[in-house]
Amino acid sequence: MLEISSYKIAQVILMARELGRAEGELRAFIDRLTEEEQASLVAVMWIGRGSFGADELEEAKTTAMNEATTPTADYLLGSPHLSDHLENGLDELGISVIDDEDDLVRGG
Repeated sequence: MLEISSYKIAQVILMARELGRAEGELRAFIDRLTEEEQASLVAVMWIGRGSFGADELEEAKTTAMNEATTPTADYLLGSPHLSDHLENGLDELGISVIDDEDDLVRGG
């Protein structure tokens, strides 16, 4: 089970797509997440890039918590294709953020 809402992941995805304009905002957003939310976000990204399978979500979250050596925002922003990996990870987990993204784009 993810310790972060799909709505928050959708926010990260949208900001990551606009990284040139939203990097500071994205860093601040990630920094305000709890450790559990940050670990879940990293786990989703790892699943999306193929480092873990969807059935290994709990292991991925535990690994993210135990092996964090840099600030999560630095780690995630240093990952090429962050938004794609997050979307792919959510797809693997059977979670859709299309409605959340639409709501955010409309100013929700």
